[in-house]
Amino acid sequence: MKKFIFSVLTIAFVGLVSPINAQSSADAETMFKKHINKMVESVEKAETPEKKRELLNDSFDDLITSIEKVESMSAVPASEKEGLAIFKNDIQDKKSELNGINGFNKVPNNNLNNFANFVQQDLEQADTVTIGVTTLLLIIIILLLL
Repeated sequence: MKKFIFSVLTIAFVGLVSPINAQSSADAETMFKKHINKMVESVEKAETPEKKRELLNDSFDDLITSIEKVESMSAVPASEKEGLAIFKNDIQDKKSELNGINGFNKVPNNNLNNFANFVQQDLEQADTVTIGVTTLLLIIIILLLL
């Protein structure tokens, strides 16, 4: 039932946001930046390195899950899926660096706040990944539902 409701909401959402203008693009980016900023604030407020690392991992997992759900939607064009794949790989690399896997050195406990800020800046300035407003809004909606 949850899947059905989500599908209906997604179809309705895509139908409603198709005629999005440039202002909506700025709004979508602002919403995404606010979501990332909340993650950074949570990490900075966490009292232990374990909790900071857990918050970062959870945020990366939520982003990856959201991207994968949007990638699997048939309404998303192939060009958008390519951008999503690049974006997802970037997030996975950040998660690997955080945890010291896949050839990355683990982020030291005393650098977790700095790492969270680096991730925020990198994601906010990611001009190399071009995904459309509708796709970005879908990611945001899924993030909010997780």
